[in-house]
Amino acid sequence: MDGSVPAPPLPARRPVRLIALMNQKGGVGKTTTTVNLAAAFARAGRSTLVVDLDPQAHASIALGLDPSSLSVTLYDLLMDPAASATLALAPTGVPELFVLPAHTDLAACETELAQAADRLRRLERVLAGLQGRFEFVLIDCPPSLGVLTLNALAAAREVLVPMQAHFLALQGVGKLLETVRLVSTGPGAINPRLRVAGVVLCNHDNASTHTREVVADLDAFFETARQAAADTPWRSARVFRPAIRRNIKLAEAPSFGKTIFEYAPQASGAEDYRALGEVFLRDWDAYLARLQSAAKPETRPETPEVTIARPAPDAANA
Repeated sequence: MDGSVPAPPLPARRPVRLIALMNQKGGVGKTTTTVNLAAAFARAGRSTLVVDLDPQAHASIALGLDPSSLSVTLYDLLMDPAASATLALAPTGVPELFVLPAHTDLAACETELAQAADRLRRLERVLAGLQGRFEFVLIDCPPSLGVLTLNALAAAREVLVPMQAHFLALQGVGKLLETVRLVSTGPGAINPRLRVAGVVLCNHDNASTHTREVVADLDAFFETARQAAADTPWRSARVFRPAIRRNIKLAEAPSFGKTIFEYAPQASGAEDYRALGEVFLRDWDAYLARLQSAAKPETRPETPEVTIARPAPDAANA
């Protein structure tokens, strides 16, 4: 695919929702959620970018790209500060959906950028070169905490955690939240604006008692954080509904280079990601409406013109 095709520009100064999808455990539905949630936004007419930051390049493949055939990928943009991000920007089979594709070369960034003073700000610079082109940017992080993932956390405004409702996964989420705390707080904070949006439940089976217990624990944890006095990065986080039900079609779709909406639009996976996308869009549009309302200058009611009635001249003095 020709990676030079630009996305249509957005209106000036329109906010961008920058979300890093992160889980240090692999195989939890992270890439599946990145690709299909992005497709849900794009199908709603929102200009959306997927940033494939995983050297496995699964998000790129799932969107129909062959990373080995691309002349410029995200690796080139991260390694060359002078490179234009539009050189790697690639369209997909979904209108309004673009991708900055990955390549296995990305794995070399961990060592090649180790001594660079700006090693954690490279992705932020890349995305700055695309400012104004996209309303949603979803970053698919690798399943590890290294230079690449820290670049994502430095560039993003929100962290979304795809996970399966298992006990060990619950323990992993606790460690992940602490990682976000370290990145966003303290004197050496990389990104003080970073917040945790919440958790997306993937490969979900609500019939299991264990699953329901884990979800209840998550709900209780986030509710406690909302009520607490401390302003943690996950104070506004929640468990997003609907959960993504277990669906083999979601596993099959990437082998055809398609999102679930193109591959099996009637499947439960398509239904769930469509509904989840609508939840995110409603929240985002409500946020934009509040911003717009707050930005309006205070206006005073117009003072009506006052007409002073004069008495009619006395007929005797006329």
